[in-house]
Amino acid sequence: MYRWLLLPLMCAIATPAAAAQALKGWLEWVHEVEMRVLENGVVEEVAVSAGQHVKQGELLLRMDQREARAQLLEARARVARARAAGEKAQRELSRGQELFDRGLIAIEELKDAELAQIAAVAEEEAAKASEASAQVALEHTELRAPFAGIIVARDAWNGAVIYKTLQQEPLIVIAPDDRMLARALVTATVLRQFKPGQPIQVKVGGAVRQGRVYSLGVQAVRVELEGAVYYLDVIFDIKSSEILRPSETVQLMVP
Repeated sequence: MYRWLLLPLMCAIATPAAAAQALKGWLEWVHEVEMRVLENGVVEEVAVSAGQHVKQGELLLRMDQREARAQLLEARARVARARAAGEKAQRELSRGQELFDRGLIAIEELKDAELAQIAAVAEEEAAKASEASAQVALEHTELRAPFAGIIVARDAWNGAVIYKTLQQEPLIVIAPDDRMLARALVTATVLRQFKPGQPIQVKVGGAVRQGRVYSLGVQAVRVELEGAVYYLDVIFDIKSSEILRPSETVQLMVP
C-alpha cells in the first residue's frame, strides 16, 4: 500500500543523460486478481497458501455446500415432476386431437387440452431455470484459479464465517506466474524515447532476460525537481519455478 514511499530509495529517476545507460527499476506482478465469495456461509476448506503455484481451475477455497446441494436436488426434482407433467399433458392433447377428429368432443375441450400442454411446457422451462440458478449458487461456494499462477495472499481460514457484503479484503489474491513486470520511473523526455512493444533487456538476479515495453505512463506519478515522472513498464517471461518477487531491484537496458 505504501510502496510509493520507498520508490526514491529503490530507484533513481531516469533523466535523458541516464537513458543511454541502464535504467534502475523494480519488479511487480503483471496483474493481481482479488477473489471473494459470492454467497454467505462458513469456510469449509482453504486449499492453498501464499506463495503456492496453482493450475487453472484448481480449487482454492470451498464453502460449506450442504444447503446449496440441497437446493440443487430440490430444483432437479422439480424439473423431473414438470417433465412428467408435460409428457402427460402431451398425451392428453394427442388423445383430445384424436377424439376431436372423430367428432367425439367439442372444440372447447381440445382448446383446454392445448392450453394445459402449453402451461406444462412453461412450467418445465421455469423448473429448468431454477435448476440452473441452483447450479450457479453451488458453483459460487467455491473459488477456483482463473489461470495458472501464484497465490499472492490468503486471508481465509477453515471455519471462518463469510458475508458476501462484508468482505473488505479479498480472501485469495492470485497473479500470473509466467510473466513479470519490470517498472522504472522516468521523466517525460525519457518516456518519449520508447514505444510499446520495443525490445528491452531486463537484468535481474545476475541474468539478462529479453523483454518488451508493456506500457508507457499516462498520468504522472508525482512531480520532482526534474519535472513530472512516469512509469515505464517492461514485461518479460519467467518460469513458474523461479523465485522472483515484487520490489526486487532490476536494471532495464536497451539492446
